[in-house]
Amino acid sequence: QVQLVESGGGLGQAGGSLRLSCAASGRTCSRDGMGWFRQAPGKEREFVAAVRAMDRYTYYTDSVKGRFTISRDVAKNTVYLQMDSLQPEDTAVYYCAADLTGRVHTSASSYENWGQGTQVTVSS
Repeated sequence: QVQLVESGGGLGQAGGSLRLSCAASGRTCSRDGMGWFRQAPGKEREFVAAVRAMDRYTYYTDSVKGRFTISRDVAKNTVYLQMDSLQPEDTAVYYCAADLTGRVHTSASSYENWGQGTQVTVSS
């Protein structure tokens, strides 16, 4: 099993930037597929970005392409989500997820390991 702890959320302004971190413990996450999801009030949890373990290939949902960047620091056992050009529609609780087989998914139900989430609020 792996424990995931997100941090870095908070209040941002439209057009500004925030960087989220997801620190993993309990195992080395270099072999895990890692994803970021978000959930706004009254909405389902949706896919944001993911990075595959084997080749570090990255995936993004269309609404964040060109604005968000997912990356991983193996030495720190941490995955990041750099969020630039923030928009009010990015307001949500952001969750980190891990697939211990190394694969990535756009469906939240495919992940068994989750962090507790971090709130991101973007003001206009």
